[in-house]
Amino acid sequence: MMKSIIHIEKLSKQYRIGSRQSSYPTLRDAIAGTFRAPLGRLQQYKRKPAKTIWALKDVDFEILPGEVVGIIGRNGAGKSTLLKVLARITEPTTGQIQLYGRIASLLEVGTGFHPELTGRENIYLNGAILGMKRMEIGRKFDEIVAFSEVDKFIDTPVKHYSSGMYVRLAFAVAAHLEPEILVLDEVLAVGDVAFQRKCLGKMDDVAHHGRTVIFVSHNMQAVRSLCKRVIWLQEGKLHGAGESSAIVDKYLQASLGGSDLLNLDKVIAGLPPDPNFCLRSVALEQNGQATTLALSSQPLEVVIEFSVLKRTAGLHVYVSLLDSDETVLLESINNGASEELPIVDAGDYICRLTFPAEFLAPRTYEVSIKAGIANVRSCLPQPIRMRFQVEASGKFNQAFPGYSTPGKLAPLLDWKTERTSTKIGS
Repeated sequence: MMKSIIHIEKLSKQYRIGSRQSSYPTLRDAIAGTFRAPLGRLQQYKRKPAKTIWALKDVDFEILPGEVVGIIGRNGAGKSTLLKVLARITEPTTGQIQLYGRIASLLEVGTGFHPELTGRENIYLNGAILGMKRMEIGRKFDEIVAFSEVDKFIDTPVKHYSSGMYVRLAFAVAAHLEPEILVLDEVLAVGDVAFQRKCLGKMDDVAHHGRTVIFVSHNMQAVRSLCKRVIWLQEGKLHGAGESSAIVDKYLQASLGGSDLLNLDKVIAGLPPDPNFCLRSVALEQNGQATTLALSSQPLEVVIEFSVLKRTAGLHVYVSLLDSDETVLLESINNGASEELPIVDAGDYICRLTFPAEFLAPRTYEVSIKAGIANVRSCLPQPIRMRFQVEASGKFNQAFPGYSTPGKLAPLLDWKTERTSTKIGS
């Protein structure tokens, strides 16, 4: 059986909040006390008992060499604390961590960079921190610079770099100096789309060369595509671990909570007034019934009721369909086929947008509703959003019973298959 490269047992980290670490009053406290005390007499400085929180509590897991593991969870779940403990930036309160290999971490933009040093000097500095020899760094230097795309500024002090340039160079150093373990915290939150794709490709390449990657992100699409296994933290505790798609689906389902739909009427009622447009209601309907759980074999309607308060040119209602990772799958616009800006008269309206049967794959989706006057302004301060779940039923695009399509949409498209011969090879 393969030996783990990271083994964590009963790991806990406690922080004290709302108090100073020292048990003695400072000079500033004493001076302030003289002014507060009656007749100028110094009162003894009294401290409130320190409050404590457990950022991590009894976390257990292990990671094998060459695994790409995602760490997910809401803000405050303990993800960054876990990485800081792994990177030995902070000590655990209790528990054990066993690491078998060099670890490189990119936890914040520019971590480990000295602002007064140039990009070139920081590459060698970071390499030395990771335990690399100068000759070893030199062999990788050109690759690092080429990947980071900051060659024009490589001899400029990094304090003059933008945040995007910082993260390009920091990621390039961490990924190219060949540590056994690469730890990344929201590295894709900075940088353009092209560089994010480049990072994903490099992380995949790093994993294929047998190195271990631990990746923290709120981008569930990136987690699904990069990580084969996911660890889900909630309130500092291990809430789930396993195959990435299954754990991500459970995490997203838990985040639904139903509260958005329950509060939808309240959200619509609280919209600020608009001189042209008033949204009345939004619903998802199947077979004439409001629902948040739809069957794939039946059409699903988005029903929008609104009032136009005065005759308006170019008034449109928009509906976007998003997947659970908030990737826009399609956008549809009422009056979108008009060759000229439509003139919408004052009155009450109902829009019905239909997703056909056997079109949506079984998964979680979100619809986003907007309204606006073309080339003028939006009529809603923010989109109205509703999440819903599609379950497989009836005919379904599948290779075998129980098959789960990797597609976000699963229409039964027309295929024509003809037999051209009765003999193999003829």
